[in-house]
Amino acid sequence: MNTSPSLDEYIARIEETCGEEKNIIVHFKYDKKDEATTRILKKARVEKTIAGIIFDLKYENISFRLYMTGKAIFKNLKGRSEAQKVLAELLL
Repeated sequence: MNTSPSLDEYIARIEETCGEEKNIIVHFKYDKKDEATTRILKKARVEKTIAGIIFDLKYENISFRLYMTGKAIFKNLKGRSEAQKVLAELLL
């Protein structure tokens, strides 16, 4: 029996934006958003913070913005599968 957490425990949904610059928007589940943001902040490097509620972060060569409301926006990822890979590294 596998008791380790999975991405499904943290993520409510993942959306892809259209346009030249593809962004991936991740919405965390409301009851897990605090745990998810804490885990991400431990692993990613903070580039800039706005009032302690919005964080511009860098993880490896990926830039993204994390909102304490339970949302993250990843810039220039190739798609949902790359987002899931990065999220697994950050959350699990």
